[in-house]
Amino acid sequence: MPEATATAEKATAGHASTKGATIELEHLTKRYPGSREPAVDSVNVGIKAGELVVFVGPSGCGKSTTLKMINRLIEPTGGRIRIGGEDVTHMDPVRLRRKIGYAIQASGLFPHMTVAQNISLVPKMVGWSKPRIRSRVEEMLDLVGLDPGEFHGRYPRQLSGGQQQRVGVARALAADPPVLLMDEPFGAVDPITRNHLQDELIRLQQELHKTIVFVTHDFNEAIKLGDRIAVLRERSHIAQFDTPEAILTHPADDFVSGFVGAGAALKRLNLTRVRDVEVTDCPTVTVDDPLPSIFNLLRASGTNEILLLDKRRRPYKWLRRGDLMRAEGSPARAGTLVHDTVTRDATLRDALEAVLTDNTGRVAVTGRRGEYIGVVDMETLMNSVHELLEADRLGAMEHRHEREEARAQQTHFEQEDVDAGEAKA
Repeated sequence: MPEATATAEKATAGHASTKGATIELEHLTKRYPGSREPAVDSVNVGIKAGELVVFVGPSGCGKSTTLKMINRLIEPTGGRIRIGGEDVTHMDPVRLRRKIGYAIQASGLFPHMTVAQNISLVPKMVGWSKPRIRSRVEEMLDLVGLDPGEFHGRYPRQLSGGQQQRVGVARALAADPPVLLMDEPFGAVDPITRNHLQDELIRLQQELHKTIVFVTHDFNEAIKLGDRIAVLRERSHIAQFDTPEAILTHPADDFVSGFVGAGAALKRLNLTRVRDVEVTDCPTVTVDDPLPSIFNLLRASGTNEILLLDKRRRPYKWLRRGDLMRAEGSPARAGTLVHDTVTRDATLRDALEAVLTDNTGRVAVTGRRGEYIGVVDMETLMNSVHELLEADRLGAMEHRHEREEARAQQTHFEQEDVDAGEAKA
């Protein structure tokens, strides 16, 4: 191996990863032949290194076209793209794409390749050694919460939709790019899986600090994920580019208000994470525990319900005293299945929906591998809702007071002008 390659491999063989890079779009334009109007019209956006920015807007507004011009899957017809300060507008597009991760809806995995082969594609193209690639594949699978030993040799058809999306993200990150582009990556999975994938992306971003540009038409998803959100009109004209909280509390105009919709206070539940509130414990048993010890735990705990964990300590069923009378020797044969769980990175909105789905008054909180951590109850969630409503009420009062002061000041200035004019006359 050449000395330069060996040095590069040694430098990246550890766990340290490449951090994000700035992205600057300057008057970026796309005009298709025969069209009277450009599909994207002179977009100017500055994205900070390590920031997750979401493009959200109606169908056909040009958000995906704008995203694809960043890695030049679509060639711009005008403007400039800078990544990390480097002008990449005229760089060799293939070389550029190897430095930018790309994840799309339905994962885009090659069906004839195993999981490991899919993940190793770009590292192979850029000349990584076989040992380094093997190590990276295992690292990436572990990073996205998939057991390397279990999933390494599987084919995409042997995976669930959520597992395919995780592999798609692992493939996009495999060559350690500073920038990750995501084009509605979770749009084709069911709502529960989608919530968990969103949580995984939040966790990954906390670990990796990449620069991520994410496209969605779902405003709730934008609020949950984005450090900042660009609300786009037709031709990718920016209606507002701001933090989720600022857009929720002070939408720039009626177009943005239409995206926010009703119930802004409830939407703000997407800004608070489960890790920000109290996670409590509840009595737990496993499927291997004998029934007499479970009865004893119920009596000692003073509650009428306990959580049954499977052999991997993942939430499995809620058990009540009456359920155990019908258990027929095994707790696994009784109780009510746990339909949904949340992670620490889930939003309070996710937690509230899960509580209402399971109808138990609380939701189990799980770790990276689905293992039980604790519970969040309805009382905690409702207290958070009331706090947000109160904060919104106080904020609205303050905003109204500021407007009244500004109006009074403007009236004062106008009167001074009138008085000065009369005095001069």
